Parts: sequence; C-alpha cells; structure tokens
Amino acid sequence: MRSDFWSVRCMAFFRTIRRSSWALLGLLLMLCVAHSHAQAALLMEEPYGFFGAINPTGHNAIYFERICAETPIKLRRCQPGEFGAVISRYDGIGDYDWIAIPLVPYLYSVESASAAPARVDRVMVTRLRDRYHEAHLLGLGEKLPQGGLVHGGWTELIGVSYERRIFALRFASTEAQDDALIARLNSAPNRSHFELFYNNCSDFARSILNEYFPGTFKRSIFPDAGMTTPKQIAWKLERHAKRHPEMQLAIFEIPQVPGYRHTSRANKDVAESLATTPYAIPILIVNPLVAGGLAVDYVVRGRHRILPRHPRIIGPMSLSELSLVSWTETARSVDNPGSVTVHAYEDEPTATQPFTTTNSLPLDEKEKHE
Repeated sequence: MRSDFWSVRCMAFFRTIRRSSWALLGLLLMLCVAHSHAQAALLMEEPYGFFGAINPTGHNAIYFERICAETPIKLRRCQPGEFGAVISRYDGIGDYDWIAIPLVPYLYSVESASAAPARVDRVMVTRLRDRYHEAHLLGLGEKLPQGGLVHGGWTELIGVSYERRIFALRFASTEAQDDALIARLNSAPNRSHFELFYNNCSDFARSILNEYFPGTFKRSIFPDAGMTTPKQIAWKLERHAKRHPEMQLAIFEIPQVPGYRHTSRANKDVAESLATTPYAIPILIVNPLVAGGLAVDYVVRGRHRILPRHPRIIGPMSLSELSLVSWTETARSVDNPGSVTVHAYEDEPTATQPFTTTNSLPLDEKEKHE
C-alpha cells in the first residue's frame, strides 16, 4: 500500500511538472510572437490650401514602428526607446525619391512630444520648422527650396499636422518584412522620378504595401482613371483587412493643430473630384456622357465609407497607440529618434495638457480648453 501511495504521488508530481512546462512554453511562444510583430500605419493626409483645391486627393505616407531614420535618406532598425519614422515620396526635395522623418518631428516640427504646441500661428510654425531644418535637414542640400503655393519643398517634411488632418490606418508587420524594406530602400538608388499622374506619393505607398501584402494594391480604372490616390489605397487596405483579421487593422485620427490654417478638406478620388467640384461644369459642357459616367461612378463607388464615423483621436502624448507596445513615462521623456541627439528648445511652446481636438467649439470656448 505504501508503495502504491508513493507511486501515485510521483505520477501527480510529474504531471504537474509537465503541465507547468507546457504553460511556460506557451508563454515563451506568445512573447516571441509579440516580439516579432510590430506596427506600421498608412497615413491618409487630407488636401489643404490652393493646391488642395485644385487637386483634392491629398497625400500618402507610411509610418513604421520598427524602422528609424539614421538620416533622412538612410534607414536602420530602431533601438529601444525610439519610435519609428514616416517614409514618403515628395516632389521638389532635391533629386530624392523618398525621405524618412522621425514621427514626432514629422507631425509637429519638434523633437519631443511634450514640446508639441496645442495651438499655433504662422510665426510659430515658421520658427519651429526653421529650427528643425537647421538641425537635421541641411544634409539634403543647403539650396533645397522651402516650398510655395504650388511647388513642394522641405517644409512638407515637418509639421504636417499644422497643415492638415491625418488618418492613420494601423496594421501589423513582421521583422522580416521591415528588414527587407530597409535593405531594398538603402540599396536602391534614391533618385526622383516623381510624376503627378502615375508615379506620385500614393504609387510609392502602393509599391511598399505590395511588399507586405503581395498583389493586393493595383491601379484602378474606376474611379481613378488608372491613377493611384490616397483614398483608393486606404479603401483597398481596409477591404484586405476585412478578409485578413490577423492584420489587426485599427484606424485613428490625428487632428489638425488649430490656429495656422483653415481646416483641411476630405480626401477625394478622381471621379469624386471631377463630379463634385467646379471641374464638373466644363466636363458637362464638353461631353455630357462623360459627366454622367463620373456622376454614376461617384454614386455607386465613390461614396464608399472608409473611415469610421468617430475614429479614436490621438495627439502628441498618445502617439503610442500607433505602436504595439505602449510608451512608458521614461520613454516619453526620451528624445524622438533622429540621426543626432535630440533636445527641446528652451523657448519652445509646450502643451500644458494632453492634446485634444477642439475644432468643433467656438473660438472663445477653444481657448478655455487649451
């Protein structure tokens, strides 16, 4: 009897060890999976200003949590405490095809999230951009144009949230995918072949997304006449994510910082741009059939809702939501990634409270909230 008792106890002991081993193994696998995945986000940026009225399609860029900018034209893997970079194609940035800017400077022209202002004016925006340009962008060329009414320049690269509202469509990426993109962009010639109709910023985003989701992003005859537009890319990413929940797609709004420009406009595809703007009048006069076709295409396809009615709003101190791993208080105080040590200027305006959007409030009420 005593022998049987100890046999039972031994078997129970080994069963406990075996179960604990499987639990530990499962935990390790979960940690490995979590570590091997990061986040990227397609940024759909609204049109603004004079050029935005002429071409109301907007702009595309892509944010990568794991990819950082060693320089604006050289990529590397991020180090602990760094929060990734935004990569996009621009026209007028020397002869470069793409430029990479750390996330916080890209959005707010400052190098620490805590220094991002809650309200700006033209003088403040100019000062913030000039400081960042002098500190980090002179390597692109001292004679690089600033940009103006129609032609782009280095001001497009920083402080984007002062110009327009941005929607971030976040999706999961893997180490292998991100490493392959770093290797390809670093090794290929970074020479501009920008062309508004068939080699624009959305074509660049399309080529990158096809590396992550092969064969998914193709040109569309309708509603974009063979062009690639930000709204089209966002729609295809959303549609693909519905069939692949492992992408973990989430959509966020990064508000336009008030005070500098009028509110940016909603993104439109080509058919919508032609059917719902003054362009429709000469088209109707010259060819009523084409005008009718554009109107039908807009009604049938152009009104497809991409964005949720009330997306989650994120600001400078909540940008961690673009990442799988939340910022710690220590990480928040660490300077944003860049090719040099980052610092906040002593006389830079700082937000005294978490950033919120108050565009829907009267001006006097806005000031009470800022």
